[in-house]
Amino acid sequence: MSKTKDDDDEFLPQPDRVEGAPHPRDTARLIGQEQAEAQFLDAFTSGRLHHGWLVTGPRGVGKATLAWRIARFLLATPDLEDDGLFGAPPPPETLDIPVDHPVSRRMASGAEPGLFVLRRPYDEKAKRLKREITVDEARKLKSFFSLSSADGGRRVVIVDAADELNVSAANAILKLLEEPPARTVLLLVAHQPSGLLPTIRSRCRELRLSPLGPEAIAEALHRAEIETTGDPAALAELAGGSVGEAVRMSTLGGLAIYAELIALMGTMPRFDRGRAQALADAAAQRGAEEKRALLYHLIDLMLARLARTGATGLLPRADAAPGEAEVLRRLAPHAPAGQAWAQGAEEIGARLRHGEAVNLDPAALILDTVFKLQSIAGGRAA
Repeated sequence: MSKTKDDDDEFLPQPDRVEGAPHPRDTARLIGQEQAEAQFLDAFTSGRLHHGWLVTGPRGVGKATLAWRIARFLLATPDLEDDGLFGAPPPPETLDIPVDHPVSRRMASGAEPGLFVLRRPYDEKAKRLKREITVDEARKLKSFFSLSSADGGRRVVIVDAADELNVSAANAILKLLEEPPARTVLLLVAHQPSGLLPTIRSRCRELRLSPLGPEAIAEALHRAEIETTGDPAALAELAGGSVGEAVRMSTLGGLAIYAELIALMGTMPRFDRGRAQALADAAAQRGAEEKRALLYHLIDLMLARLARTGATGLLPRADAAPGEAEVLRRLAPHAPAGQAWAQGAEEIGARLRHGEAVNLDPAALILDTVFKLQSIAGGRAA
């Protein structure tokens, strides 16, 4: 079940939280996903509330936040046909529930008896999160349903993320979807729904969330009290419309790192050795694991943008760094260049992953990557 603030594991890593951002249960408002919220609200008010919902979309666009908002709404909102003494309540116009509502308070403290959150558990022996949601975790649902059935109220299960269910756990969830307990709603968060069992997908109604634009991302970061610098459009480009990725970019200086990459590429095929060495030295610093992972991701992203520019002849919607359009146009002027960059992206990505796996010297790995980039720039892209 959802944890209390007093639990010993409260401060352990949480698979459903982006580092540096509030937990989805603590995010009062969802930005930029009004259409998905309206779809759910329409199903509720029209009496077509499905027992299984698949909340899909790219990572970091608010899927978990929406799942928690729906859970809070369902547990706090009475049935519309429940007449009571004063007649049926008016249909709700929003998913908002006041923060001082008893359900809101209980969910904030992890003490809501009508909510079960199924997610990857923490492995005490290995001192890390497990790689998948196990069937042992899914079996805890049996106790949840037996303990919470006495009051006859609505019950909600959040699975975050359904992509991480192992085969046995997925079959346990499928059984629930096939024979749902009374007054129960299952909310399955899925980053790649195509990888789920077709039978799970067919028994759920989908709520698809879209990537966010610059203004929505800026507002979401502001509400989360995360400081940002630089062009909001550039941040949205690098983050791919994902608030979660924008948080990582902001906290780790992603805009500045990408600007250095583009500046270095701007000197190709005769590259600036000083810039290359500075990039390598930064990657090799002790305690820079997160920044190094971000650097590798940004190299992949830059190569993808080069390949796409060459293949389509079209520049991205916005520059993700000063002068990026000029660099992309010069280094990827035609389809053969785009193909060369695409092939290079595959090779370089494999090198970086292998080097990280076997603990190669990060500085040497980055310099090797720069020489490979120079080779491509001086060949096909010239």
